[in-house]
Amino acid sequence: LSVSDTGSGMDERTQRRIGEPFFTTKGAGKGTGLGLAMVYGIVKQSGGCIEVESEPDAGSTFRIYLPRIAGAEVLARPSSTGRTLRSRGGQETILVVEDEESLRKIVARVLTGAGYRVVSASNAGEALLLCEKHGSRIRLMLTDVIMPGMNGRELSERLATMVPNMKVLYMSGYTDDAIVDRGALAPGTVLIQKPFTADELSARVRAVLDDTEGQLPAIS
Repeated sequence: LSVSDTGSGMDERTQRRIGEPFFTTKGAGKGTGLGLAMVYGIVKQSGGCIEVESEPDAGSTFRIYLPRIAGAEVLARPSSTGRTLRSRGGQETILVVEDEESLRKIVARVLTGAGYRVVSASNAGEALLLCEKHGSRIRLMLTDVIMPGMNGRELSERLATMVPNMKVLYMSGYTDDAIVDRGALAPGTVLIQKPFTADELSARVRAVLDDTEGQLPAIS
């Protein structure tokens, strides 16, 4: 897969760092430096690699190479816990906080399909307003870790007194090391890694609600 643009391009020094989490050439408040890091992570998880060609003022070309699968074979994806996660729904109210609209809608659709009541927010400010409105009815907050402005951990700390019985499950497309080094989450926090399947999401949510999250992997 080849993707090209006609933008400002990059010098060699910048190209060497584009896969680093939190590295960005944009000004303050205009980028998190995580977009390409997520792409690199997904491609690597899929057994592929990325090549980059770019020059200043001449645009960039990214070439993604993925392993070929013969015929129409479909490979079942094992759960990240190494065990089969049994998917089970519920009727609790869940707050989903995710700044990427398409993913927020998909997550809400999966959880609604599993029987949950879902309220959604695109940022921490909206989440705070929803918690003021719905209060103790929210049993779980599923939040992205890295978001513009207040991150997921800071939001959770703000809501701890407002909704003290609400549980929290974090989601992120970035490595544990990058998240901990940035101080976005503390070691021992339960996290669901993007990309995840609908069954994995449903199983993680149910485990946290049932206080069985000790069965799930945590950030080390």
